[in-house]
Amino acid sequence: MSTAPEPALVEPSSTRRRATRVGLWLAGLAAAALVCQLLGIDLRGWIADLWDAISGVSVGYLVLGLVLQTAQTVLTALAWVAILRAAYPTDGVKVLPIVTCYAVAVALNGVLPANLGTLTMLFMFTAIVAGATFTGIFAGYLVHKIFFTVAGTAVYLYLFLSVPGSFDIQLGGLHDRWLLAVFITVGTVALLVLVARVFWRWVKKLWAQAKQGGAILASPRAYFVKVVLPSAGGYAAKLGVIAVFLAAYGIPVTFHTVMTVVGGNSIANVTSVTPGGVGVNQAINAASLREVTDTATATAYSLGQQLITTAWNMVFAIALVSFVFGWQGGKQLVSTSYGDAKLKAGEMKRSRSREEGEADS
Repeated sequence: MSTAPEPALVEPSSTRRRATRVGLWLAGLAAAALVCQLLGIDLRGWIADLWDAISGVSVGYLVLGLVLQTAQTVLTALAWVAILRAAYPTDGVKVLPIVTCYAVAVALNGVLPANLGTLTMLFMFTAIVAGATFTGIFAGYLVHKIFFTVAGTAVYLYLFLSVPGSFDIQLGGLHDRWLLAVFITVGTVALLVLVARVFWRWVKKLWAQAKQGGAILASPRAYFVKVVLPSAGGYAAKLGVIAVFLAAYGIPVTFHTVMTVVGGNSIANVTSVTPGGVGVNQAINAASLREVTDTATATAYSLGQQLITTAWNMVFAIALVSFVFGWQGGKQLVSTSYGDAKLKAGEMKRSRSREEGEADS
């Protein structure tokens, strides 16, 4: 695995110089886009689709949606700041670099499959926090996910209980086939036991480092104020983004329609291997909104929101990386962390396959 860059990569340049570099970086990206187009990469088609999506949304909705999208990124990143400061109190964890790393993850997850952006962020944190280990940072990630796991479960539960006959739809009438239901229950329990066996040794070996990453849990008040509240604010902003774009496409905005889209997008992100869940998101959104609008409108909404927010996330992340870390430091930090993330993803996949094989034998 390549060596992560040191925190010294951050360049102490002036605000004016950094702002100039932001402009130069964006100009360089424009030139690179032109070269890609000449090489046959259909960036023009993507940009054309983006322009169609933008032109289909009024300026007021567009601005409000992007403001909420930015608020979602910043507020969710602030929860990370609190987690890392509690884990590494003597390392001088600063707000802006952490927000930047999280913004990079959001941008990359919009264009990469399998949440590689999140893994890249974890390596970026490891690089810029002097005393951090990957295991400690990963433990912080699990702490950060607690609120969102609970919120996602609440959404699924609401949808399950609010749709008449959902038990029949989801389980295919298993209540009429009790033997099959028993078999599935036993199989689920067996699977959970197998997973526990596979990961137990790994958990025991790395527990000491993991405890440091979850240090903020030792103070419930600090966890609630500094992690749960910003996370809740970010989640509320996420719901606001959905509501704004639904309204922009003339789709009725109700609590149920927003929850339906949230749940559908969550399923798409979990099950899809396409970059950003493209295609799967549109199919699920069209199906989940079929009671309130036609398929064409639902698909246009889903594609428009995804294109616009993804493009904005990329611009926001590029500007922050250039401003906070400088041109060379930002380029090296992101590229090295992304390379480490790909290696780690492959290593984790091989490790799971090997341990599953040992557990079966």
